[in-house]
Order: sequence, then structure tokens, then C-alpha cells
Amino acid sequence: MPELIAPTTRLHHAWLAAHAEWGPGLHEDGFGLLATDEVTSPAGFAAWVARLAGESDRAMCRWIVDDGQVLGAIALRHRHTDLVERAGHIGFGIRPSARRRGLASWALGRMLEQARDLGLRRVLVVCAVGNLASARTIERLGGVFEETRHTESGALRRYWFDLPA
Repeated sequence: MPELIAPTTRLHHAWLAAHAEWGPGLHEDGFGLLATDEVTSPAGFAAWVARLAGESDRAMCRWIVDDGQVLGAIALRHRHTDLVERAGHIGFGIRPSARRRGLASWALGRMLEQARDLGLRRVLVVCAVGNLASARTIERLGGVFEETRHTESGALRRYWFDLPA
């Protein structure tokens, strides 16, 4: 049974396996990984995990874990910033070998509950125009399409969720 957990150094090797599956680059949405993060060494990984914990006043990162494997991640940016305007309140990613199992829908549903519990009433979720799997996930959970915006990251589909009190 999958669970959402806070990032932890305990899963360094499991996280590296997930990261390697994606291949080089910073495309694991939901992990909060920056180009300046060095995650291969234990010290670098611990610094990254500590940075994520230190940002909890504005973002909640959770890893999707099952049986000691990191299957993906999801982040809720609960303080409105420029990043929210560009990338949405919630970003998520599932490692390639764990896709098509409903994990993204499950995690997004849980994170929408968290957003509501934190008092957010309207939540923006975006995905790349070509990412049909994410678009279907967002739509299946009730995201209402607003528009496509062209950004420095490419064309993004914008969806809104209205969360009842």
C-alpha cells in the first residue's frame, strides 16, 4: 500500500534509483529538486532533504513510497509566490516504472485534501501540453481547464480546483 511521507535521508539509495530511472536532468516534478542540489553524496542528499524541510512554511513535499521504493513525489506550494503562478500549487511526478497504476490520482487526491485543510479554496495545477497522462489525471479529479500558457518552460495547460470549506 503506498504512502505519502516527508523526504528522508533513510531512503537515499531508493531515491537515487528513482532519479536514475528518469535519466539526467531536473524533470522529476514534485521533488523540489534544483540545479544547485547535489544529491548523489550522503552529505549533499542530507542538505537537500534539510532544505526541503526548511521550506515547509511555504511548500509541503511528499514522496510516494511503497515497500521501501520511491515511486514518485508530490508538492503542495501553499503560499502564493511567482513559482505558484508559473508551476501551480501542486506538482507531481511518478517514476516511469510505476506509472499507469493510479498513483498520481491517489497522491493528487490526498494533496487536494491537505490544501483544503490548510485553508486553500482555489488550487492551480499545471502540466505540459504534451503530458496527456497528467492532463487526464487532473481532469479525472475535477480540475477545470482554464487555458494554455506559453512560458519559458514550454506550453502549459492550467487547471483550477475549487475546494469547499
